[in-house]
Amino acid sequence: MRKPDRRVLPTIIGVSVVTTLAANGAVLVARGQDGTDPRTRAEHQRFVAASGNTRLSQAAVAPLGKRLEPHILVAAPAALPADVVSKVRGLKGVAGVEVVDAVQAMVSGKRVGMLGVDPSTFRNYTPKPTAQSDALWRNVAAGDVAISFTMGSDGGVQLGSQVPVGGRERQTRLRVGAYATMGIGDVDAVVSRATAQALGVPTSNAMLVSVPERKSGAYLKRIKKMLPSRAKAVEVNPEIDYPKAAEKVPAARGQVMTAGQVRTVIRAAYTRLGWPYVWGGESEAEGGYDCSGLMQFAFAKAGISLPRVAADQARAGWVIPYSKAQPGDMLIWANDPTAPGYISHIALYIGDGKMIAAPRRGTVVQVQNVYTRNMKGAVRVNPGRAARVAG
Repeated sequence: MRKPDRRVLPTIIGVSVVTTLAANGAVLVARGQDGTDPRTRAEHQRFVAASGNTRLSQAAVAPLGKRLEPHILVAAPAALPADVVSKVRGLKGVAGVEVVDAVQAMVSGKRVGMLGVDPSTFRNYTPKPTAQSDALWRNVAAGDVAISFTMGSDGGVQLGSQVPVGGRERQTRLRVGAYATMGIGDVDAVVSRATAQALGVPTSNAMLVSVPERKSGAYLKRIKKMLPSRAKAVEVNPEIDYPKAAEKVPAARGQVMTAGQVRTVIRAAYTRLGWPYVWGGESEAEGGYDCSGLMQFAFAKAGISLPRVAADQARAGWVIPYSKAQPGDMLIWANDPTAPGYISHIALYIGDGKMIAAPRRGTVVQVQNVYTRNMKGAVRVNPGRAARVAG
């Protein structure tokens, strides 16, 4: 799957803020769990799985309002100036701005991007299944942490469990109140702003901006010019390049891998067979690999830099139909039920309907038959584009 350590959150608020959290001794009251198996809940709660009710009234969190797609993420080491936020809100065409608290924190032993949010308003910026769960947002408002579906299912963090949250040296135990992906590649954990403040997270140092989708690149350039020094902005999930029917994918001139590079990538992937699946794993140091970590390892052996997470690796070339896949292409899937359409799994195609993959927790890197459920196509890697996406 994906390692939650990339782009804005790590580069802007990474190690220094984790250190800040370590010095905070706040203790929050964590509620017990009811032990309910989420599989017994209604279909929409099977995945956005709030683990029991809180004592909060229904009015504690506002009902779901108009949903907005977040296109741009801004983050800084300290609070964003109010006038900057106001100017961004005032840009013609901006549909909404949501100010949040952002940090790289330790959650259940993993360093992940975490947001402190107002559940009543932030829910409007999340994928539909996540946004619609009143129980989820009431749990967050009551002090729980909500983690991404992949961190829960593939990272082995159990729903309803008490997990340490904070810095490297000092952490507070919070209940995992829900599995829910927020649809933002940098973010695998969400708490309320009150909880974030108690943990020592910087206040109002990030914002999500909803703009006209086809003009997100132009808005990104305008917003970057408004920001103070050390503040950064990126597109939340840039579009994947699907060639038009009449457009041919280049076959040479450095725009695709050479035959030698393809052989090197496949050989490198074969050397990892039998290594355990480890969420966030990208080398022997972690004791195993997740799906995108395996891709990054194999392509690096051929001198090709890939970004770290599956959603970004899908933009490392052209996405073509699986029927046109060739050995050395990457195959991509959108398997996350809490964020439909979000690329959450990736594997290496080796030909003849076979692929090398790190499937999920409890398995090892292996050769598998290709399956097409939830598949979004094959990625014909462009080494130059891959390096640009990797940054």
